[in-house]
Amino acid sequence: MPVTHFVVRWPDGHEERCYSPSTVVREYLRPGVYPLDLFLANAHAALDAASGRVREKFGYACSSALDQWASIELAAQPYRSQPAAEVTVVSVD
Repeated sequence: MPVTHFVVRWPDGHEERCYSPSTVVREYLRPGVYPLDLFLANAHAALDAASGRVREKFGYACSSALDQWASIELAAQPYRSQPAAEVTVVSVD
């Protein structure tokens, strides 16, 4: 499975390079600006789907995809209280 990375810019301007074990992430995230809740929903769905593809192929979930989701969720915490918080997906490669 081809590894795919996506770069996220958080509301404070900090950029984070994120990992997916599968290109399926491209079905959920494209470069652009997302309201925080929509970004989180799409990122969670993407990483869950990517882990599922690993499970289908190898018989076990991808712990790296699950760890990446946990990292994203933790990074989003400071912005949850900001009603208009937006996240930019800079690139998906």
